[in-house]
Amino acid sequence: MFESGEDYIETIYRLKKENGVVYSIDVAKKLGFSRPSVSRAMSILREEGYITMDEISKEINLTEKGHKKAVDIYDRHKTLTSFLQKTAGVSAKIAETDACRIEHIISTSTFRGIKNYMKNN
Repeated sequence: MFESGEDYIETIYRLKKENGVVYSIDVAKKLGFSRPSVSRAMSILREEGYITMDEISKEINLTEKGHKKAVDIYDRHKTLTSFLQKTAGVSAKIAETDACRIEHIISTSTFRGIKNYMKNN
């Protein structure tokens, strides 16, 4: 999956938790992207089986595959944000920004090690 796709899936997941429903306009506003860009991304995510979109209401929902991926991405994001704040002593804003970048490239074994570190400290 492409990095921006992971950002879209995580954003859909977070908006769904916050608002209960998600539309393309919500995703566009949250990420600061144009509606055409979001529309294109939603088409790709739908084709790849990560989301469904209601034909009438245009509400976006994560499929089981999409939900699983979103939970994984969100867990990485939260864990890395906490890890950076704790170990590097950076502000929440910096930790959040850096975690968003790192979450897409970190290996499974490194993330597992960070997660174990956070659990034990």
